[in-house]
Amino acid sequence: MMSSTATSRKQLLTASWVALIDSTIRRDAGVLVADGKIAACGDASQLRRDHPDAEVTELGSAIILPGLVNAHTHLELSSCAAGESPTSFVDWILSMPRRIGREPNQRADALFAESTRLGIEQCLRFGVTSVGDISQQMHVTRPLLRASPLRAISYGEVIGLGKRRSRFEELLPMAIDDSQASDRLTIGLTPHSPYTLEPDAIRRCVTLARQRQLPLAIHLAETPDEEEFLRSHSGPLREMWERLGSWEDFPGTFDGTPVQFAKSLGLLDYPTVLAHVNYCTDADLDLLAKAQATVVYCPRTHRYFNHPPHRWREMLSRGIKVVVGTDSCASSPDLNIVAELRLLHELAPEHAVQSIWKLATPPTPRHADFTVFDVSSDDPLRELLESDRVPGEVWLSRDGTCIRFSKNG
Repeated sequence: MMSSTATSRKQLLTASWVALIDSTIRRDAGVLVADGKIAACGDASQLRRDHPDAEVTELGSAIILPGLVNAHTHLELSSCAAGESPTSFVDWILSMPRRIGREPNQRADALFAESTRLGIEQCLRFGVTSVGDISQQMHVTRPLLRASPLRAISYGEVIGLGKRRSRFEELLPMAIDDSQASDRLTIGLTPHSPYTLEPDAIRRCVTLARQRQLPLAIHLAETPDEEEFLRSHSGPLREMWERLGSWEDFPGTFDGTPVQFAKSLGLLDYPTVLAHVNYCTDADLDLLAKAQATVVYCPRTHRYFNHPPHRWREMLSRGIKVVVGTDSCASSPDLNIVAELRLLHELAPEHAVQSIWKLATPPTPRHADFTVFDVSSDDPLRELLESDRVPGEVWLSRDGTCIRFSKNG
């Protein structure tokens, strides 16, 4: 557990390395914080001369990075353990209530609250200061996120298909309820996936997102079974609904891929976050290259399910927006976003190190949210990808001041 300390309104942090804007690395540098915002970044000595009134914190042999971003996670599942890779995606889904420790139809608010707290603590421990959190327990997670130091988009998750289609109407008002919104907590909407919602419900979500300018996300092309389900409402995902006793025929089969399905519903013509996209064709990549959407690749979850190689490098080469996420502790060992980057570095050692770091850092950070790692080499970004190091400190701006979270207290 990290301890926290509030600092003055004008602060100068110095370190051996600073990499804040577009991952440009500066040596013997500093970053000036004023009223919780980045005011300047450059040579440490010059900043000291220019701002003699700033309180100086020397971080020594370290690198100051922007606060890291986990673009796709489920904090309410942080108490789960992934365990061995499942025999099938459907078996994994059906095992979730047992692994959460939740009885059928039980609300289990206390359980989800504790799990969310664990997730928030993990984020801070691993240097994550901003999250895209998917939650079906919005009444539990949003007050906790609002009170936390994190910046978050809380994507309220809606489901409802077949005999459970009424669940969509129950969840939707909760998902778009903005009573917990703040300058740090943004309310978003997530129609869960093409295999848990009927097409008209997804269209309605897109319309609502446009009308209210809500962040929008969906799980897409996560499993190869998704396309079969769309084409004929058959296959393992149909069997899942039958095993739940909830299958009922509905109109809306689609003769195409999940990405093409998303295009038909307007999801690609909006800045939608597309979680996973593990399965896509060349034609799908053509669509994504013209889309406003962003793909979130979750490398360790992808490996957990033994999917074929992800096409993230081709996506980047085509100009498709790609970022990384951890998914949940139900499919990943923890919420360590740097471990996701380390796996990418392992899979593609020839890929530029700075390009890998950009997948988990904001392109133009404005807020004084920083992650600080101790380093010892002249290639600190590579050093961190080739070690198991965790941040020594995390700094977050709140109410015009910086809060310092120290691993060692």
